[in-house]
Amino acid sequence: MEKVNLDDAFGSFDEHWSPRLAAELNGQAVKLAKLDGEFVWHQHDDADELFLVTSGQLRIEFREEDDVVLDEGELVVVPRGVEHRPVAEEEVEALLFEPSGTTNTGNAESELTKTDLERV
Repeated sequence: MEKVNLDDAFGSFDEHWSPRLAAELNGQAVKLAKLDGEFVWHQHDDADELFLVTSGQLRIEFREEDDVVLDEGELVVVPRGVEHRPVAEEEVEALLFEPSGTTNTGNAESELTKTDLERV
């Protein structure tokens, strides 16, 4: 069993929109990401996605729903198939929880797409 210190893990990288793998359990991935600016509009057809903000404020925009604003210590689950776009006006540190192998950009291919995640 390996413990992960979130402060140390977030301190180990600077890249935005480039999630790192912190742990895996029961077919699920726990990812850490630093976010800044606008991400791409996307959806995950086969996976719910949990966002937990550990530092900063994150707005998640939806095409069909009202935006959700998350402050430090708050989380939301974006249901599978729901198009969304995370937006961070200033740097945010967030924990993401989704099935292992889920691509960060879902159904959208872009320069932000990450398929081979580094482990923290």
